[in-house]
Amino acid sequence: MIKKFLALFFAVIMVVALVGCGGTKRVPIELTLSTEDAEAILNAAGIYLPDAEQTAAAGTTIEWYAWFDDFHNYSEGEIVNTGYFTFKERYGCDIVWNECVWDERFSQLANLMLAGTSPDFYNAETENFPYYALHGTFQPINDYIDLDDPLWSGIADYMRTYFSIGDDVYLICTDLYFGSILAYNRRVIDEWGFDDPAELFYNNEWTWDVFYEMCEDFSDPDSKTYALDGWFYSRAIQRSCGKPVVSYDVATDKFVSNMDDPALERAGNLLYDLNKNECIWPYYSNGYKVRNQGSSTAADFGDGLKEGLLLFSCGGPYHITGPVDEISAEYADVTANELMFVPMPRDPEGDGFQYVESDPMGYCLVMNAPNPEGVALLAMCDRFKAIDPTVMSVDRMQKMNKYLWTEEMLEMYDKCVELANGDNVVLAYDENALGSHLGSICQDIERNGMQSNAVTWAQLKEQHQDQVIYYLEELNTEVENFMNS
Repeated sequence: MIKKFLALFFAVIMVVALVGCGGTKRVPIELTLSTEDAEAILNAAGIYLPDAEQTAAAGTTIEWYAWFDDFHNYSEGEIVNTGYFTFKERYGCDIVWNECVWDERFSQLANLMLAGTSPDFYNAETENFPYYALHGTFQPINDYIDLDDPLWSGIADYMRTYFSIGDDVYLICTDLYFGSILAYNRRVIDEWGFDDPAELFYNNEWTWDVFYEMCEDFSDPDSKTYALDGWFYSRAIQRSCGKPVVSYDVATDKFVSNMDDPALERAGNLLYDLNKNECIWPYYSNGYKVRNQGSSTAADFGDGLKEGLLLFSCGGPYHITGPVDEISAEYADVTANELMFVPMPRDPEGDGFQYVESDPMGYCLVMNAPNPEGVALLAMCDRFKAIDPTVMSVDRMQKMNKYLWTEEMLEMYDKCVELANGDNVVLAYDENALGSHLGSICQDIERNGMQSNAVTWAQLKEQHQDQVIYYLEELNTEVENFMNS
């Protein structure tokens, strides 16, 4: 059955040429941990991880396929990946990066697979499942990861619930993280006389109403000041109500629509109001790009915060982790304690819970991966760093020393991680995960707040609800047929 779906996948893609991945390669540099930290990590690893002599994958190399490299270092301002450190130092393993172009990531991967040169693993994106499991791009992890091992306690049920078809699990999740944050410049907040969002958050007062009032007061298109910019704010606000457009219903084992949910309607109308009142950077007049046209460096996504032209930059937490001079130049002066961030505000009419996206960290095994055992070993090293206090303290100290994060920033980061790992999971299967038709519709709905012709939630429902229901039935039937084949 896998071969049938793989053949179908390649037929649909219509590969016309075999192309390589990426362009000019960057040259990695060697960053090291202190001797004390290195010894502490390797000693702690003996509690959680197998001995190298007992591991067949020891001494091997795995191929990482992605548009970014989370393992090697390319600047003195970066931190050491402690999972990769353990993988190298304890087991003598290594990782080769096969760089791809983001816009062509799946077509390039299909080319590699068709040529019989499959890489080993890819990032655990929420766009990977179920579509790319159904169509043979990724393979089950069951033969390589023992989810009953205590190492995976606390995360195994998440994998089985949200990333499995039948008994087969298609994603290795090493930890959960929060998908989006709002970064801001405290100096600008103070100059405008606004209450600090971090203080509002800790006082349980960080709500959509307070956030909207700030955005409306700040924004003035004639002065080129806009409250919101960033790639993710529209979907992030929708998901902050606790309901994505489409979710997985554990009780029925079905993908379901949430378009009738009042909370999602309130989120949709908030986005409509933000758009109508010109509180957002006008993507639609600028080629659907962020203010600086989407430069490749993480720091550039905060363009305007430094000058007081932007109030909030919405993106992943990785956008504010980087060399201090870059972050200070774009976002806020890190050394002056100007940079801060908060999760998305909560729905004041909701259940009182602060929702953040519970996105997976980890990997997917590419079909016909040459060294799946090596990937599993790396995943174990990454899971170890997510639960061991020694490694967690080293990672925390690295953020302080390299990024100059304050204790307040670290506490906010920990709080967001805690929310993502809590009992109220908000998992949205992003566009590609749901198939081209349903995925495209969900994308249009989630990006309504970024459009020149933004409409109310009632209008969105009228335009899309029947199609969402139709394609959901199609998706659920495909999953059921695959499971029973």
